[in-house]
Amino acid sequence: MLKTRELGRSGLKVSEIGYGCMGLSGVYGSADEAESIATLHRARELGVTFFDTAEVYGPFHNEELIGRAFKGRWDGVVMATKFGWKVENGRNTGVPNSRPERIRQVADESLRRLGCPRIDLFYQHRVDPQVPMEDVAGTVADLIKAGKVGAFGLSEAGPASIRRAHAVQPVAALQSEYSLFERGLEEAIIPTLRELGIGLVPFSPLGRGFLTGKAPRPEEAEAGDNRRRQPRLTGDNYDVNLAKTRVIHELAAEKGAAPGQIALAWLLHKGPDIVSIPGTRRIANLEENVGAAQISLSPDEMRRLETALPPGVAQGPRYTPEMLKLVER
Repeated sequence: MLKTRELGRSGLKVSEIGYGCMGLSGVYGSADEAESIATLHRARELGVTFFDTAEVYGPFHNEELIGRAFKGRWDGVVMATKFGWKVENGRNTGVPNSRPERIRQVADESLRRLGCPRIDLFYQHRVDPQVPMEDVAGTVADLIKAGKVGAFGLSEAGPASIRRAHAVQPVAALQSEYSLFERGLEEAIIPTLRELGIGLVPFSPLGRGFLTGKAPRPEEAEAGDNRRRQPRLTGDNYDVNLAKTRVIHELAAEKGAAPGQIALAWLLHKGPDIVSIPGTRRIANLEENVGAAQISLSPDEMRRLETALPPGVAQGPRYTPEMLKLVER
């Protein structure tokens, strides 16, 4: 069974490995609902308590799916979801919207779709440059007082935004991309989080599947798989970056583990305030991910990985230029 970790000094306790639900809405190709629900149930059996979604995954389908999966089964589940985008005609426009009235609307609608007692962790999905962070944090603070939300989180926010938010309403966790392939948080953001007592929830801890060795070449991926548009996984970047992951496969072979387990174990060893949220639609992959908690990495093995995969090692940007505009560092 998985151990429990606390996100920073928030008091929010979750399983040491969580579950990212985004892929259950077809982001990485088609998804079967029965298989998705079976995988969610298996996650609970394995001791996963921390589940992550967002209103725009679908949009709406992901929260509705989780609501069906956990109906009558919410005991012990820590549910995180997100606000912060303008949604029109059932589509995420890609335009930020964190106005207070929108935050309150998303909270009510997410609670209805999920059917959970409260939103345990409510993230701002991206910083909205048009809305003062103090207004965002204050609105979530009101939702916490009302009992609709348990804790406040941010996603892809930089040190200045984190500090402004935390001064109004303590931030429990920052969710941002962090893995052996993307270590851009280490210079300024992780020190800020640890200074303030904020947990880190890495998304894409397996490099969108790339660190497992199972990610398809872009031309072989399903039409709906958004990895076809990820700069690091397309064109010549795919082969260049794949060669750089060799150290993970070598160490995995030596330890009798899967490459993805080595990548997740590295995150577990980076600090007790870090809880990654790998996602998958398949029970076999889920069981492999959870098994990473049983893998021990020595200081020498950690150095070996980090020397071979230093910050900035990946070739190509991790997002398209439009998406990068809303990422703070």
